[in-house]
Amino acid sequence: MGTFVLTVMESWGYIGICFLIAIENIFPPIPSEVILTFGGFLTTYTKLGPVGVIISATIGSLIGAIVLYYLGYFFSDRLDKLFKSDDITKANDWFKNKGCKAVLYCRFVPIVRSLVSIPAGINKMNMTIFLLYTSIGTIIWNTVLVYAGVILGSNWSYFASIISRYSKVVLVSIILVILVKIWINGCKKFL
Repeated sequence: MGTFVLTVMESWGYIGICFLIAIENIFPPIPSEVILTFGGFLTTYTKLGPVGVIISATIGSLIGAIVLYYLGYFFSDRLDKLFKSDDITKANDWFKNKGCKAVLYCRFVPIVRSLVSIPAGINKMNMTIFLLYTSIGTIIWNTVLVYAGVILGSNWSYFASIISRYSKVVLVSIILVILVKIWINGCKKFL
């Protein structure tokens, strides 16, 4: 996977970065940390510039976020088949109260940064507001990682590996929370 990502970026430049980040948003296991820090490193020896990498990555992020938003939007009516209506109501109420902050702050948490678009779509969050908060969070995330790649130069992969470990911890934590919730709900049915 890593070789493919690096080849696309070196061969296609800004368009390749935009494409990879859009795909990364829709399929979170592709690590944005690698794409963005390597993109920053590319600016040290190619014609690519940090601002161009940030802009192309932000456009790719917005494309991916919009796809996931509409996925949530169009499938929101099917949630009652998967979850209890009380749980859906609680989640919707929470999102209505914290939606803007959630969309903004979750852009800094690997994996969650992509998935937060789905509840935004489920709750039919105003698209302009969704894009505003998504853009702000995404630009900050992209800027930090791209400039980390610029500053670290050929050592960019070390920083990417640290962030990647953080991403794995977040993913394992999310899976554990989901499994515990499923287990608790399963136990309640038998008691």
